[in-house]
Amino acid sequence: MSFDEFQAQRRFWEAWQSVRIVRDVDSGLFTFGESFLPYYLLCDQTQPKRPVVVTRGVVRVERPMIITPDNGPPDLQNFFSDEDEHQEGIARFLLARSAHFSRVKLDNRRGMRRLAHEGMDAVVERISRELDEQQEDRVAILAAPEPFGGIAVLRYAAERVWRSSPENIQELRERGFLP
Repeated sequence: MSFDEFQAQRRFWEAWQSVRIVRDVDSGLFTFGESFLPYYLLCDQTQPKRPVVVTRGVVRVERPMIITPDNGPPDLQNFFSDEDEHQEGIARFLLARSAHFSRVKLDNRRGMRRLAHEGMDAVVERISRELDEQQEDRVAILAAPEPFGGIAVLRYAAERVWRSSPENIQELRERGFLP
């Protein structure tokens, strides 16, 4: 591994650590087929006193209907812009090393971006209150510095997949696919 690759991985890890899942979701994911992970992404602008960018989106997690012995890499769609191609490569590399992500397709669909002039904490509180009033417990709130919005959404989806894996393995055993 060259020094440049090490530096790129270090920067990716720092970006991964800079994002927060402010309001998480507890439900598991389907073992087969697809699951949907709706979210609000709140991005702080890099300049002080700039509005918070609020985006509503959903990640579609598609798992194969038939499990084969291949170890296909994870398929990431719409997480990174063209300028972030290097970050996407590092994310693919790291996720491919986890059995949880073999043959998984993650497709991120972002909605319209809105500006909120209240500041990050006030926006988090307002959206959280709205979700509580609607008794909505399947929508996450993610917070990130502006250049790392894609990483925030990827981290949320990745952690949901990791957390659901024990339940999914149990379901595979109950269906006779595993000993």
